[in-house]
Amino acid sequence: MLSVFSSPGRYTQGKHATAQLGAEMKGLGLRGPALILAGRSAQRLLAKVWTETFGDAGIEFSVTPFGGECSHREIERIKTAAREAQARVVIGAGGGKVLDASRAAAADLDLPAVNCPTVASSDAPCSALSVIYTDEGVFQEYRFYARNPDLVLVDTHVIAQGPVRLLVAGMGDALATMFEAQTCVEGHIQNMRGGASTESALALAELCYRTLLNDGPAAKKAVASGVVSPALERLVEANTLLSGLGFESSGLAAAHAVHNGLTAASGTHPYFHGEKVAFGTLVQLVLEGQPQSRIDEVLAFSTRVGLPITLSEVGLADIEDGLLDQVAERATAEGETIHNEPFDVRPDMVADAILAADSLGRDWQGPS
Repeated sequence: MLSVFSSPGRYTQGKHATAQLGAEMKGLGLRGPALILAGRSAQRLLAKVWTETFGDAGIEFSVTPFGGECSHREIERIKTAAREAQARVVIGAGGGKVLDASRAAAADLDLPAVNCPTVASSDAPCSALSVIYTDEGVFQEYRFYARNPDLVLVDTHVIAQGPVRLLVAGMGDALATMFEAQTCVEGHIQNMRGGASTESALALAELCYRTLLNDGPAAKKAVASGVVSPALERLVEANTLLSGLGFESSGLAAAHAVHNGLTAASGTHPYFHGEKVAFGTLVQLVLEGQPQSRIDEVLAFSTRVGLPITLSEVGLADIEDGLLDQVAERATAEGETIHNEPFDVRPDMVADAILAADSLGRDWQGPS
């Protein structure tokens, strides 16, 4: 099996980076007209900057608002808007689902893709895949593309103005990266691009974890104050670039499969992807029988930054056996990444690990 490392064509990050978006695109040979798929906050914060940066670069553009879910229906709507605009490039500006939907439309139309995350809430921006949900928000499938985005541009000034909870959710998504990467590398599992992991991918995944532990709390304080600090710059890079490269070029395992299982329970729908992945990480550590010292390290970090460590914190305080079985069945569906674990995983094992992780979290929190 060949080793495969996958990455975006260019990654640009910094305070007020959006002002350089037109110049960055022009430097890469990306021409208009451009269609921007925009989340609400992106349009509110960046509309004026887009006019200036694209005007300076001589790039025509139009904006269409995101419909709220990365579903097949929404992707088709975006494609129609791109055709009507005669777009030659599709830009996603917003959260992870905005970027996933814009990238899907660009791939279907064989157009270049530019991702401009306005929150560091997931590792979606750098990857060559989208997570597709039903219109109701239930996980449906991963969709893979031939190439990664041509440009990922991250404006940390915009991220510093966003909700703290979204930054923390990004830490939850990134928290799983090293553990899933190590599982896949040790088991000689194919990564998300169909190859073996490189040493660099695993090293980036491990750097991602160290950066979370070192800079997560300070970065959270920076966003709470609406300022860009060195800790925030490093943490945003970890959430976005390091986690993105680490998961795609090393692989996923139980943590993300548990997330997918949790989406089958409607009570979890108000919670962000990274929040459910964070709880899924605890479940993976339990499932694998990891040392208590490592579990305690994850519990301590999660508690410090505000990530879920119990079922109640992802909307399932009183989960019934039938619903738990449904979650476990979905997490172990054929083709799920939980089967990258180095042992056969059955639904009953996952159900037990979920309850055990919840118990560990409640014990860690102590009496309410």
